[in-house]
Amino acid sequence: MIRILIFILIVLCLGLGFAWLADRPGELSLVWQGQLIEMSLMRAASLLISLIAAMLIAIWLVRTIWLSPHTVTRYFRARKRDRGYQALSTGLIAAGAGDANQARKMTARTRGLISADQEPLIHLLEAQTFLIEGKYDDARKKFELMADDPETRELGLRGLYLEAKRLGAHEAARQYAERAAEKAPHLPWATLATLDSQSQAGQWDDALRLLDQSRTAHVLERKEADRKKAVLLTARAMSRLDGDAKAARDDALAALKLDEHLVPAALVAAKALFREDSLRKGASILEKAWKHEPHPDVARLYVRARGGDTAVDRLKRARKLESLRPNNAVAMAAVAEAALEARELLLARTKAEAAARLEPTESIFLLLADIEEADTGDEGRIRHWMAQALKSPRDPAWTADGVTSPTWLPVSPVSGRLDAFEWKAPALQLAAQVEDGHLSADEAIRSLPPVVAEHHPVAHGPAPTKQVVDTPVIIEAAPETPRERAEPIKVVEARKPAPIVEKTREKEGASNGEQVADPFFGRPPDDPGVREPAAGEKVPEKTSFRLF
Repeated sequence: MIRILIFILIVLCLGLGFAWLADRPGELSLVWQGQLIEMSLMRAASLLISLIAAMLIAIWLVRTIWLSPHTVTRYFRARKRDRGYQALSTGLIAAGAGDANQARKMTARTRGLISADQEPLIHLLEAQTFLIEGKYDDARKKFELMADDPETRELGLRGLYLEAKRLGAHEAARQYAERAAEKAPHLPWATLATLDSQSQAGQWDDALRLLDQSRTAHVLERKEADRKKAVLLTARAMSRLDGDAKAARDDALAALKLDEHLVPAALVAAKALFREDSLRKGASILEKAWKHEPHPDVARLYVRARGGDTAVDRLKRARKLESLRPNNAVAMAAVAEAALEARELLLARTKAEAAARLEPTESIFLLLADIEEADTGDEGRIRHWMAQALKSPRDPAWTADGVTSPTWLPVSPVSGRLDAFEWKAPALQLAAQVEDGHLSADEAIRSLPPVVAEHHPVAHGPAPTKQVVDTPVIIEAAPETPRERAEPIKVVEARKPAPIVEKTREKEGASNGEQVADPFFGRPPDDPGVREPAAGEKVPEKTSFRLF
């Protein structure tokens, strides 16, 4: 484009010059070698320009003829190079598609057309061909040669890193990633891999230093870098909490400045402040985290912030949390638990049932079972809530890569990935939930069996014949109490007890052969419904027993 503009400019200048000479005619006389040469000024200018053009053409022609051997050689070299790059491109595509034969063929053709010293991509094509052919040792040797070459160092290190990950050699992969991050800190894969490996080893200081370098090199986006730094600071605060509460507090507060919604950072900061007797500051941090996301761990720590509080005091703190986020299932469950400890059973039942209507999860029904045990002690009603808990969705938990943890962890124990744990419901037994079709919370509350009232025997009339009752299948929980859920609840089918069979026996001294029923032995001996007659006491003629 610039050459065209220059050519147009030259033509325009020549035109303007001839026009200027045409407007100013004149004669030119020249005496040379005794001869007089006369011509117009316009003709003389035309001859001069033509002479200059002829000289330029002659010079170009001589130069072209002189350089023609080199030009021809360069033409064929460029053609050969173009064919080589075409073969290289075809080979890389074939290697990416997994066509080993085509990749090997294109590798040999590229080798014959292009020198490997001129084009490093030939090494990559050969390494990829070895990989798809299953020659992993040859591919590793090729990557090692590439790693020794400064021009292909990063490419070779990445190939070695991926091979080490494939073989499960995590230590070797870590070394390759650290070497790549040291030589080229702008590589995202090397930075992230080194961060993960240092986090697995608990080297929080080194990980934070590397993350700061990557932030300076703009390897990670600002939001992602802030999140990872907050996670690393929280992890370091957790490791320092028992030994240096002040340092743990500073790290946790710095993490909250980077990500104010990080619940584990808020928990560590509050614990450190509580150990320094800064109850108000710690409670303020927990309240702020609670307003953003009601979390059971936040509620548990907030309610039990002071070790010397009574159950009534803890109930007051739970109700304060509920006032910050009303109509929330987690808040209602916290109030219900505190009310159960304070023995305000009516309030506990009301809040627990309201929480079950909002989020009918496993822990809510287990809490209702605890309340039922403390309130009525009715085994039928307790088992009703336990059965609902077995069929209800599981509660949210810290989940990463398909595993759950009772507490938050900075690194996944499965993949070693940093910041992998999320607070969500585990994706387990979804099909079973749909198949079982458990009752809703309202239906579960309405179907709650009534409290069994026990009656003492009545002494009139002949004893009625007892009906044989099939005892339903009992669902028992493995933990001793409904709230002990460190392990999943086991469901077992209890054997059906043998039906109660009426026995006949002749009363001693009776002449009419009257039949009476044996006492019911399903209750403990101290149950008021079953009592042995005292010595000399007359046995009632009519005795009724109630089964439940």
